Amino acid sequence: MSSKKPFLPPRWVIRLAWRIHRGLYRRSGGRFGLRRPSDKTYGLMWVTTVGRRSGQNRPVMLGYFDDGPNLVTMAMNGWGADEPAWWLNLQAAPDVTAALVGETRLVTGRVAESDEHERLWARWQEIDRGLDDYAALRPRPTAVVVFEPQAT
Repeated sequence: MSSKKPFLPPRWVIRLAWRIHRGLYRRSGGRFGLRRPSDKTYGLMWVTTVGRRSGQNRPVMLGYFDDGPNLVTMAMNGWGADEPAWWLNLQAAPDVTAALVGETRLVTGRVAESDEHERLWARWQEIDRGLDDYAALRPRPTAVVVFEPQAT
């Protein structure tokens, strides 16, 4: 970990950027906003959880990479202190829909534990070299979330 604190724009800038991104995705009918992951960058997917209090569908745009048939993301809320609402919703109702480029998958979300967490965190470090510095900004460990295909 470096000694320099990583730059984060103000929360309102982060929230506005994601709001614009989601709006572009919706207004384009899903033609703009998603991307496949590569060896050097994460992909973007549209995940729809069910609100733990409202019972309403709650869509969110998440970065991810593939791990075999699984999709892997982090519950990090733009590196803010609070847990993201989608993560709290997922813990209450883990069966969700993930829209990817050219396909939609029914998946079940869960937290990665022990060796799996270490392996997947290491993969995120390859994608984002400043990962540990950003994670250190949070008051609690950042969960690595695995979306597994639902049995059909």
